[in-house]
Order: sequence, then structure tokens, then C-alpha cells
Amino acid sequence: QVHLESSGGGSVQAGGSLRLSCAASGSTYSLTCMGWFRQAPGKEREGVARIYTGGGNTRYADSVYGRFTLTQDNAKNTVYLQMNKLKPEDTAVYYCMAGRWCGLDLPPPTATVTWGRGTQVTVSS
Repeated sequence: QVHLESSGGGSVQAGGSLRLSCAASGSTYSLTCMGWFRQAPGKEREGVARIYTGGGNTRYADSVYGRFTLTQDNAKNTVYLQMNKLKPEDTAVYYCMAGRWCGLDLPPPTATVTWGRGTQVTVSS
């Protein structure tokens, strides 16, 4: 089993920055990808960014490309989402995801993934 511990988030004005962290523990050898999804009130959960744990290849949603950067520290089994130039529309609960799903669309119920507890990001105009 994999356990995810996420941290970071908070409130910031538009144009500001925040950093989210997600540390994986347990059976981390089974992980193919780690990433972040987010869910705004009244909306479906959507993919934000993901990284292949083996090669470091990243992929971003169009809405955050050029503003968010996902990096990893393999020694710590931790990924970091640096969020710059934040916009009010980035306001959401952000969820760390890890497992064998590497898409930015929602993983199917059969996918082997673990979700972290959500962390709130609020961007005021």
C-alpha cells in the first residue's frame, strides 16, 4: 500500500505563488506516476499535472501550463507543485495522486491509484 502526505496550500492574492508538497511512503516501488488533481466547488475533479517517477517526464493541463511546475525528489519520494501567477480560477481543493495512472483525465475505478487528503488553495482577486 501507498500512503500520501500532502502539505502546502493556503490563501493568496492573484499573481502570487504557492507550493504544494506530496510525500509518498509504503510500497513506493509500485508507483509509475505522481501528480495533482483539483476540484473546484460545483465542478468535476480535473488533472493539473503529473510526472513519471522513473524518468521525470511531466505533463500539464493547458490551464496551468507555463505557470505551474511539477518536480520530484526521488530520494524523498516527494513531488512538489510550484504554482506561480495564480489566478482566482485556480481556487480549488488540490489532491495528490500516485499510482499506475499517468493521464490527466480521471483514473477509471479499476486503476491502481492512491489519493492524498485534499488541500485548499484559495486565490483572491
